[in-house]
Amino acid sequence: MKEIQAIKKFKRFLQTEKGLSPNSVYSYTYDLKKFSDFLAKNSKDILSATHEDIQQFLKFEKTKKHNSSRTLARSLAAIRQFYNYVSDTYGTAENPTSKIGTPQVEKTLPDFLSVREIEALFGLISENDSFELRDKTIFELLYSCGLRISEAVELTMSDLDFENSFIRVKGKGGKERIVPVGAEAVRLLKKYLKESRPDILGERPSDYVFISKKGSMLNRKSVWRLLKGYVDRTEITKNITPHTLRHSFATHLIENGADLRSVQELLGHMDISTTQIYTHLARKELQKIHKRYHPKG
Repeated sequence: MKEIQAIKKFKRFLQTEKGLSPNSVYSYTYDLKKFSDFLAKNSKDILSATHEDIQQFLKFEKTKKHNSSRTLARSLAAIRQFYNYVSDTYGTAENPTSKIGTPQVEKTLPDFLSVREIEALFGLISENDSFELRDKTIFELLYSCGLRISEAVELTMSDLDFENSFIRVKGKGGKERIVPVGAEAVRLLKKYLKESRPDILGERPSDYVFISKKGSMLNRKSVWRLLKGYVDRTEITKNITPHTLRHSFATHLIENGADLRSVQELLGHMDISTTQIYTHLARKELQKIHKRYHPKG
């Protein structure tokens, strides 16, 4: 019981004092639950786990679950943060993660779609079907505005400003930003709100822009699944997720000469070093073009 209470209190601490987004809180508590379940199988609990227990868990996740070093680093970060909280709150002994080094994370560049691939994908989605029009609209917003999927599904009607072609976005940690909306996204939004949303919603009230069949907020997993379905109808072989559209937005801006600071602000990145990955993506694409078309490439 003490273990469950400690995790619940830690979750509240992340929400209220750290101000983390619901997605981040979920990730932390999910990793903690995995660790707790691993310990339970060995008749141990999280409040009395040792340095060796944590190392055994990480080894199990790597060898038996085949998790990447990135996933292991995230799990260790959650466990470390939990023991820091327990130590500060209950005045317990040294953090058992203190002598465990973070797994080396391979730096991989995310996939993005070319302009031609974006056009091919969006071109096959019908605007005559209520649900496909909804899907096309949310995909266009992800690409046109560089939104995170959570930011898109949490949009409410009061966040839309058609007069100035802006939307108000609630980003990580509750931080808000104003993002301009392109002409195509505005056109689709207006059409969706006029033709599709009332048809899906019926008489049910909702403030959310994007609505599920049940009249509730469209969730992130549903958008991921829907996007996969449309991609399967194309010849695109890349591993595409809703976040790929955000990557594509930023990469295309950089490719066309946008400065890093502007892209940082549009994406809502706290640190410009996070935005710099898109210069690498753009550079990589230029290298491909050079290799393909230059006589000595």
